[in-house]
Amino acid sequence: MAREHGSGADGPARRAGDRGRYGRLSRERVLLAALEVVDRDGLSGLSMRRLGAELGVEAMALYRYAPSKDALLDGLVEVFWLQVDRELEQGPAGPDGAAESPDWRACLHHIARATLGIALRHPHVVPLLATRLLATPLARRPLPVLRTDERVLALLHAGGFSESDTVRIHRRFTAWLLGYLLVELRAMDDDPDEPDPAFRLGLHRIPAGELPRLRATAVRLVDRGGPDELAAGLDALLLGYPD
Repeated sequence: MAREHGSGADGPARRAGDRGRYGRLSRERVLLAALEVVDRDGLSGLSMRRLGAELGVEAMALYRYAPSKDALLDGLVEVFWLQVDRELEQGPAGPDGAAESPDWRACLHHIARATLGIALRHPHVVPLLATRLLATPLARRPLPVLRTDERVLALLHAGGFSESDTVRIHRRFTAWLLGYLLVELRAMDDDPDEPDPAFRLGLHRIPAGELPRLRATAVRLVDRGGPDELAAGLDALLLGYPD
């Protein structure tokens, strides 16, 4: 039987076993709870101890589902792309991206819009899409991460593109989408509760003599481009490729 612990600063009693306040743990339950913590408290608020308190178990009980902090971060990326994948299952290209004679442009736009939508739901996870991509070799990435690449490559193959054009378009699409997400969701507010835009952004911290254009334009840089600018940039990158 799991050893009970008294209540403390982390809230209700926690258990050393893998049955927490929401029932028996599973990898999916652990990762979804980690996502909730990050959505609420940011990446800096995520730790095994905090996650254990969220689930009502000791932190040590989590290590069979995420053996390290890096594994937990990789799991967050996995959950992100799994949510994107579920959105795309009903898309114009079907579940595997290889519908008969697909409109590859429309499908790429659908993938981009779906990814932006999930990013807006989980903005604190977006930096991990870049950092974990740099830290994790291709073959070691979770299946949901690789499935989006497979979907894009299958679309382009079905569209009749050569291997070199397929790689080139995949690279443009991936770079633009990830870059757009990072720019769209970058931190801007210095004091989020300040109603005056200049003070909310902390423009007084930006030296006007050294960075005049940045300081003058910063208030406009806060505005999000949204799906329209995402689509416009994607169209520009794909200009010249036949339909």
